[in-house]
Amino acid sequence: MPLLDVTFDRMDTALLLLIAANIAFIGTHFVMSHPLRAPMVSALGPTGFQIAYSLVSLATFAGIYFAFIAAPQADLPGTGEIGWAIATVITLPAMILLAGSFIGNPALPTPMAGAQARAEPKGVFTITRHPMMWGFALWALSHIVLHWSLRTTITATAMGVLALVGARLQDRKKQALMGEAWKVWEAKTSYWPRLSGFAKAGPLPWAVGLIFFVFFTWAHVPLGGIPAGIWRWF
Repeated sequence: MPLLDVTFDRMDTALLLLIAANIAFIGTHFVMSHPLRAPMVSALGPTGFQIAYSLVSLATFAGIYFAFIAAPQADLPGTGEIGWAIATVITLPAMILLAGSFIGNPALPTPMAGAQARAEPKGVFTITRHPMMWGFALWALSHIVLHWSLRTTITATAMGVLALVGARLQDRKKQALMGEAWKVWEAKTSYWPRLSGFAKAGPLPWAVGLIFFVFFTWAHVPLGGIPAGIWRWF
């Protein structure tokens, strides 16, 4: 009985550390991206801010990694083959959105952002103006539906919250930074995904998304030790 108590105590501690690490990662992202962004840029300059942001992000992400590997691996019953099939189907549009998010994205800090925001939406932006965020959110959902472990559910939920709440907060930040250009972009695009937009996304996001899908699901074995996607059945 004492041994069992010690085991549960260790599990509880590992999961509590994982929850704390995820909160630290999300919390620092939100405060540095929004309320603390202007003061930090003023104090450190744009380059100094990016360095500080990156260091804090890496440190808090490392905290998630170490807490994750210390937590139990498979302490939930799982959803079986049906769950894996659903997760596989969800992952494909996630990869298409992620692939297309790097093409003509006015949310990225580039000199062309203003012109891109005033242009007609193309590619994955006919689906949503936040394709990268929704790609991460769908990736998170694909892991949640597996119901495989508490550590996966905790971390995936945190990443999903970061993506979708972050997308809403990004709209506010871009309105302040880009003014009328972002308001024009918002009027022509949608926060919520429009499924009909996948037919208009174009061949490049689909092609690169498929490559991402095949590669990252294949990499799930050497990195995570579990076959995922099509590799689970081949």
